[in-house]
Amino acid sequence: MFLRYAAVAILVAAAPGLAMADEHGNPDKGKKVFRKCQACHVVEQQKNRIGPYLAGVVGRHAAAVESYNYSNAMKKLGEEDVVWDEETLSEYLKNPRKFAPGTKMIFPGLKKEDDREDVIAYLKEFSE
Repeated sequence: MFLRYAAVAILVAAAPGLAMADEHGNPDKGKKVFRKCQACHVVEQQKNRIGPYLAGVVGRHAAAVESYNYSNAMKKLGEEDVVWDEETLSEYLKNPRKFAPGTKMIFPGLKKEDDREDVIAYLKEFSE
């Protein structure tokens, strides 16, 4: 009986920490969602594909990968000093063509906020 109560106490004590891990996204879930992005982007290295590499993207200015030929829409964001923080990434990932009209990115976006938060949490692992 004591062990059952001890197990419940441990779970209750750990629950706030578990909730916090998901509050701003779960990188493990984000890795799975990122599969939708892998046709055009990589995060593990600084190598462009159809789209620019995303290693270091969180905190980076828009259109900052010198080895990539960005669309005029992205160059404009770079000129406007847009930084890819959690908020701007979420808005962009929700609807890329609305955020940056004229972007070359054909991806329709991630409509679920949880998916966006998870992908951003995953990208942060390659940006620190």
